[in-house]
Amino acid sequence: MTIRLLPPQLINQIAAGEVVERPSSVVKELVENSFDAQAGVVEVDIEMGGLRLIRIRDDGAGMAQEELPLALSRHATSKIASLDDLERVSSMGFRGEALPSISSVSRLSLTSRTQGSDYAWRILADGTESGYEIQPASHPFGTCVEVRDLFYNTPARRKFLRSEKTEFSHIETLVKRMALSRFETGFMLRHNQREVLSLRPAPSQTEREGRVALLCGDTFLENALAVDFASSGLRLSGWVGLPTFSRSQADMQFFYVNRRLVRDKLVTHAVRQAYQDVLHHGRQPVYVLYLDLDPAMVDVNAHPAKLEVRFRDSRLVHDFLFRALYRAIADDRPGGSSNPLNEPVQNPFNPRFDGSSPALAPRPVASFAPPRRQASLPLHVKETLLALNELYTPATGGVVQATQPQESDHPPLGYAIAHLHNIYILAETPTGLILVDAHAAHERVTYEKLKRQRQSGGVASQPLLLPISVRLSESDADLAGEFAESFASLGMELSRSGPGTVLVRSVPALLAGADVESLLRDALADLHQHGRSLRLEQALLAVLASMACHGSVRAHRRLTIPEMNALLRDMETTENSGQCNHGRPTWIELSGKDLDRFFLRGQ
Repeated sequence: MTIRLLPPQLINQIAAGEVVERPSSVVKELVENSFDAQAGVVEVDIEMGGLRLIRIRDDGAGMAQEELPLALSRHATSKIASLDDLERVSSMGFRGEALPSISSVSRLSLTSRTQGSDYAWRILADGTESGYEIQPASHPFGTCVEVRDLFYNTPARRKFLRSEKTEFSHIETLVKRMALSRFETGFMLRHNQREVLSLRPAPSQTEREGRVALLCGDTFLENALAVDFASSGLRLSGWVGLPTFSRSQADMQFFYVNRRLVRDKLVTHAVRQAYQDVLHHGRQPVYVLYLDLDPAMVDVNAHPAKLEVRFRDSRLVHDFLFRALYRAIADDRPGGSSNPLNEPVQNPFNPRFDGSSPALAPRPVASFAPPRRQASLPLHVKETLLALNELYTPATGGVVQATQPQESDHPPLGYAIAHLHNIYILAETPTGLILVDAHAAHERVTYEKLKRQRQSGGVASQPLLLPISVRLSESDADLAGEFAESFASLGMELSRSGPGTVLVRSVPALLAGADVESLLRDALADLHQHGRSLRLEQALLAVLASMACHGSVRAHRRLTIPEMNALLRDMETTENSGQCNHGRPTWIELSGKDLDRFFLRGQ
């Protein structure tokens, strides 16, 4: 076959196949250009789900007349000039492919006016690149890009698009996600001349929280922890949902790297690990998180649509995220936002990040503000009233009452006054009532005590009478040797017996009888992909959780007032005491205002 040069339009259409997947892809590229132009307000007008029209208008810096043809040329950009610039990209766009790729599959109009210019200039393009005609136009300061008849000249691509409603849904979701990355920017979204979204700039913290509540729902902030951690040139801020406020799907997970929305396996893995001990089975955590770091520490040029990034030191980033989020979740307990035991979070497969190094241990920049658990979430009002009504029902196993101790310094969970149905502890605080699931709470307290005992005393190891021979690939066997000390710290002794064979000579005593070979293979797979593994740790914790469950107070066992108060005090000093070992809530609060509302007082 003869080698030939491709025509410019075909080159751009091939590039468009990577950049322009659907109308929302066009919106993403154009809005990111508005961000780079320092726009204060971005207006997005859509018709027919983006097939007829996509118009992006901003009040940014604009472009001069002579720059308009360059903007439609491939590999022309104002954002990088050298390899050094490429290795520390701080702008949203940088390749110079978006506009020529979009114009190759649509009819594009670009109008722009810079500050100080008397009028704007407009250029039209349809991908043919046959001498651009630039005309003066009337337009305020800033830039307007109109994309009409998307994929009109590539009908095969158009056939893959969904309905108008579906395509606009993708656009609306995208704009909301982008709005969460730029609080200083206002957004307007219209579909078929109907206003769908209107957001003013949100410079203050209160206004930012208002935008988050508007886009993610009021209940998100009511059930989220504010996070702000910094260490080793990394900073993590934003909000993470309480473990009890989770979803069945991963549809409320927003993660931004230097304000760029990304989907990253390393990030997802670190977040899941942080929630591993508190999340109900099969549930997905919710979060809006922002990671800021030196642009040189992250490669944003790893994906054509810039949806994925590559961290230069992935292990450092992974462990920083894990520790920061683990600390945030663990510190969510009644009346406490710090660890009184000052215990490091164990990362057995990364000795560099065990919390012992001041340079690597994250320091809190701002304290957490865990919200109170309101009864409207875990319990319906009717159920709450029925439970309170038992205070006045002389039924068997109903209520044990006692006088509250007179102290000026009230503990966060108050003092026990009753044991409802021999299941729930009712406690009184100066501002309301607390309801505690005694078994669930004691299960968590016992579990955390067992974890501390294991950490302080090490993992008991049980030698095997006959070592287990595990055949692995040579690379996996090398990895097992590299992390042999880490495995040993968790009670599993490994030795090499050939290029692709590893002998397991001892196992953790708690895991006697477990499928050791599968555990080892899974751990090595994690190490390959993420640079660390918690498989052994998870297996050990599962055993401890089972022990804690069986060793906790059982439902329907009558507790005395001193026993209930002792449990409340333990909860106040125990990590993760807001959830049992299975991720269910252990306590809720009914404020005085809640009680007034139930009985219509003051209305």
